[in-house]
Amino acid sequence: MKPGDRRRDVEASCDNVALELAARARERPDDLAVAVARRRGGFDELTFSELEARARGWIGVIERLGVVPGDHVVLMVPPSVDFFALTFALLRSGAVLVLVDPGMGLRNLGRCLAEARPRAFFGVRKALLARRLFGWVPEVELVQRVSSAGPPAGGPPEGSECEATGQAPGAATAERDRPAAILFTSGSTGPAKGALYTHGMFCAQVAALRSQWGIQPGERDLATFPLFALFGPALGMAAVVPWMDASRPGRADPARLVEALDTYRCTNLFASPALVEKLGAYCVEQGRSLPTLRRALSAGAPASLPSLQRFAAALDDAAEVHTPYGATESLPVATIGSRELLDETRAETEKGAGVCVGRALEGVELRIVPIEDGEVAPSVLEQPLPAGEIGEIVVSSAQTSPSYFGRPEATRHHKLRDAAGRLWHRMGDVGWLDDQGRLWMCGRLTHRVRCEGGDLFTIPCEAIFNRHPDVRRTALVGVGPPDRARPVLCVEPRRRLGRGRRTALVGELLELGAGDPRTRRIETVLFRRSFPVDVRHNAKIFREQLALWAARRLGVDAGSGQGGG
Repeated sequence: MKPGDRRRDVEASCDNVALELAARARERPDDLAVAVARRRGGFDELTFSELEARARGWIGVIERLGVVPGDHVVLMVPPSVDFFALTFALLRSGAVLVLVDPGMGLRNLGRCLAEARPRAFFGVRKALLARRLFGWVPEVELVQRVSSAGPPAGGPPEGSECEATGQAPGAATAERDRPAAILFTSGSTGPAKGALYTHGMFCAQVAALRSQWGIQPGERDLATFPLFALFGPALGMAAVVPWMDASRPGRADPARLVEALDTYRCTNLFASPALVEKLGAYCVEQGRSLPTLRRALSAGAPASLPSLQRFAAALDDAAEVHTPYGATESLPVATIGSRELLDETRAETEKGAGVCVGRALEGVELRIVPIEDGEVAPSVLEQPLPAGEIGEIVVSSAQTSPSYFGRPEATRHHKLRDAAGRLWHRMGDVGWLDDQGRLWMCGRLTHRVRCEGGDLFTIPCEAIFNRHPDVRRTALVGVGPPDRARPVLCVEPRRRLGRGRRTALVGELLELGAGDPRTRRIETVLFRRSFPVDVRHNAKIFREQLALWAARRLGVDAGSGQGGG
């Protein structure tokens, strides 16, 4: 059976992804489903049958509380066995799950919660206190405290719809198209928006993960990102959650992560680029290898190639690091393995071609369309740009969100329908396709610097300067009026530099830039000890903040020299 056939079979049999847990509990009742680290050591563990029973216990609580299908329910519970059980319970009950990253800040958090219009709020004691203290969603009617003791006694009411494990004939399409969750974007390039997920989207994502990477029941995942961790039990893969602050992966203790990986002999790892960098450095320093891993997935932002190389060196010869490309609104879209990245495309990346993010997954269609800051007509889909030409990336797939909840303007801006009625999503990234069908990403559309002589794209330009051994990373920003911006290179050095060394480094960087036609117009260099980054992956650079900082340092008007949109 071909991978694409397996995926279609899973999609056809999956109407509500939460029912996958019930199926795994029947097939592998005594296998480990979740293991969540405790602060003082040890793990809380549940088998698939135990996780299913705990989810059913929460279904009873949900129904007795008065939550009905279609209700929006906020879930503010840290990684724990009940985070897993409640997520599956809410999805199976027909509620619309609302998940917001608490690391985005109190003001943004409150705004996102209000925008989701929840009827119910499930949270730990700290979350309930914060809701009262900061006045979050006062219109909420139903509140449920979640404690480490699990669901209060009682299962689903007799005759509950949640006891069903299938759908009536003809009901599958309606179920697949029903809203399942509102997941907020990271807000790294503007206000966080709530992407509406349907049950069919979740099913398509599970199918894509199983098909593309060959994930098998009985595997174990070191789950460092809570949202991805939820896919584990649905795939029959145990989720092992180490002790760490998931909102600050760059601060995680690599020794504790490796200890958890060794203890449970994990075969899979999902890690942000910041965590890949930390784990790779740790393995080099300690002379460690990670022989049990069959694969690692790293997403959230383009990974540093040197850090990817260090981490990949710790893996078994048969394993590699995969860097799937996507966004909250559509994922996974494309993927590439570390061997191809390091052996075939690295040289071109370092010359300024952009970062190769691989080929589209089965069932995903990619097109490159002309760059426009505002809304575009669907007709752009009929005339995509040829291979080798940079434009905006648009995507169509079963795992693409149909809309933003409560944001009709954003939906109109980002969603298109072609002549056949298929949904397309504007990724907000710019890139190009090569003659092998591989996608090369060149940065965010709104981050391009619009200056005299043409647009400068961030990733290709920064690659020229990132080759310098004293540079950890760079960020290109624009200050001044639109279309006539002054390009400014912000530099995060690998170590503290004295004034003399900084002056010399400026000259060396400008010399590097002068050697490439894309970077000759960059004549201003500023140093900053560390860049502001997103809270979700600790990898996406907040270039808007850097542009304001650069303008203040230079004593000029910040303007809007970066792309609009």
